[in-house]
Amino acid sequence: MSNKNIGIKDVARAAGVSVTTVSHVLNDVSYARVSPETKEKVRAVAEELGYGPNRLAQALRTQRTGMLGLLSEDIATTPHAGRIILGADEAAKRRGYNLMILNTSASASLESRTADVEALLERRVDGVLYATMYHRNVELPANLDSVPSVLVDSVSTSGNVCAVIPDEEGGARTAVAALLDAGHSRIGFLNNTDDVPATRLRLQGFRKTLDEAGLDGGSAPVESAPSEVHGGYEAALRMLGRSDRPTALFCYNDRMAMGAYRAAAELGLAIPKELSIVGFDDQQLIAANLHPGLTTVALPHYEMGAWATEQLIDAIEGKNELSRLALSPTILDCPLVVRDSIAAPGA
Repeated sequence: MSNKNIGIKDVARAAGVSVTTVSHVLNDVSYARVSPETKEKVRAVAEELGYGPNRLAQALRTQRTGMLGLLSEDIATTPHAGRIILGADEAAKRRGYNLMILNTSASASLESRTADVEALLERRVDGVLYATMYHRNVELPANLDSVPSVLVDSVSTSGNVCAVIPDEEGGARTAVAALLDAGHSRIGFLNNTDDVPATRLRLQGFRKTLDEAGLDGGSAPVESAPSEVHGGYEAALRMLGRSDRPTALFCYNDRMAMGAYRAAAELGLAIPKELSIVGFDDQQLIAANLHPGLTTVALPHYEMGAWATEQLIDAIEGKNELSRLALSPTILDCPLVVRDSIAAPGA
């Protein structure tokens, strides 16, 4: 609880430093030359005294409200991508900002999304995070230009907005490399049918990794289906019905991998002894609860939310230029999460 009777001078006096030093520490001024020990002491004293900055006074002085808007395309209702919100919220709190979340839908009209942005602007947010449930290209409302903005898990069709996205191709390379390292040379890919960046980039990563291993990625088996459990099941049945049946499958996402598990069970193939499977996304409710646990590639949802928030606040505080970051999207790694679904062929 903050104590309204405690001011910045009280904190400075108790910590034995200047008012300027306290201001620099509590406002996280990047150029200030303050030792880590002094920063820690100032923050500890401020917390002990219950000092909380006067938001109204700050707003009048800086013309900032300390409020960020997050326009969420479906992710607020999706546990899988909800870590974007967690990453953004925790990063905002570390910097003394609060997050206002407004949910919209990927299917909403541009007019509807423009109204959503206007609702955030009316509440005088200092900046906006525009986050999507899956990596895609978006047409942005024109009024988003009114404040600093950063895209999360998406790229603007106009290409002039700061954005952070997952390394789709790199994640696919990591998944296929794990199968190659286990000794597999007949690897199939169960891909998505939707025309989104992940569909193209994961296929590209799959084929390039095989080519680099001395295998013909262009002729490697690929079956496409809707990226749901049933789509994965049907694509896996087709794939595993081939005369040159693969010994391993790379699946577009964990839901398709779940369908592949079902197909393997129907065909009497033990995982991973007779069929290795690796997924993509690391959807905890699926990957960790399949038997055996699914080795998969994690999407950096938390990291994207935190990175975007840090860049947005830096821009609001004049510490960076979003226009420079907008020259190309920032791409974050998709690490491998190892469980029990990969083994050597015929192990």
